[in-house]
Amino acid sequence: MSNVLVLYYSTYGHIETMAHAMAEGARSAGATVDVKRVPETVPEEIARHAHFKLDQAAPVATIDELVHYDAIVVGCPTRFGRMPAQMAAFLDQAGGLWAKGALHGKVGAAFTSTATQHGGQEVTLFSVITNLLHFGMVIVGLPYSHAGQMTLDEIVGGSPYGATTIAGGQGQRQPSAIELEGARHQGQLVAQTANKLFG
Repeated sequence: MSNVLVLYYSTYGHIETMAHAMAEGARSAGATVDVKRVPETVPEEIARHAHFKLDQAAPVATIDELVHYDAIVVGCPTRFGRMPAQMAAFLDQAGGLWAKGALHGKVGAAFTSTATQHGGQEVTLFSVITNLLHFGMVIVGLPYSHAGQMTLDEIVGGSPYGATTIAGGQGQRQPSAIELEGARHQGQLVAQTANKLFG
């Protein structure tokens, strides 16, 4: 079976929650899954003052670890319609892996959050997917087999390009049942794809 990394950055915990749902989905398809986060680059005093969630249990990843996985799922919140500096700074360290083609053929996927329904979810997903394509990865999105993203009964995230959640302007909204199911479904598809390629 495949070996999957769910790699995330989460400021207030929304993406952390989605990351664990993604991992659940991948494990349901028989994959071995690690959940790791990228380093925080905001000075600790400023982060504490802004109420960042600094007590996350996931270990901090290093770039060199990426080569050990068959699939890498990248999750981060949106910053002005793109990935945040913390995730970009981490991925920018992968020049050596890129030069060697060390990630060619691995499975990649993305998930995100925004404060509002129209806050740039799909653009942010593409900012992550663009990086993964430069690494030579095979992209798995969130197809409409996750029918929950089509509901009109409630406000809900979701996109064919990856799982999403809506956090609210003050971070007051946590991922909904449908959004978590979307993350689990995408994680399962990532693992199933990796199992076919590497299992």
